[in-house]
Amino acid sequence: MGFIIRVLVNAVALMALAYVNFMGIHADNITASLIGGLVLGIANAIVRPILIVVSCPLEVISLGLFTLVINAVIFYFGLKYVPGYHVPGFGAAFWGAIVMSIISWIISLVFHDAHGARGRARR
Repeated sequence: MGFIIRVLVNAVALMALAYVNFMGIHADNITASLIGGLVLGIANAIVRPILIVVSCPLEVISLGLFTLVINAVIFYFGLKYVPGYHVPGFGAAFWGAIVMSIISWIISLVFHDAHGARGRARR
């Protein structure tokens, strides 16, 4: 259930990026955002940990800032092959990944607070 919620949160964040046309990032339709959310969810669950382990020396040297580059690479290559979703370049992917992370974090906070309030109300 948690993976499905994470995919939906990613899709909503992608829709928000596409709606404001952030740095040229846009989607042709909602389906492209849903597929993009699924692709990013799978890539973040499988590929991201592998890339972080492989780039461990760079992570240590950069004090963890290389994670931003890893996020941008996953964002760019993950959405590059989704039909109907367009990311113009790596710079746009870098900033898009940062903004998407912030949007996802805010949505997760709101969802978690609403879920926690329902849980407390039942007790």
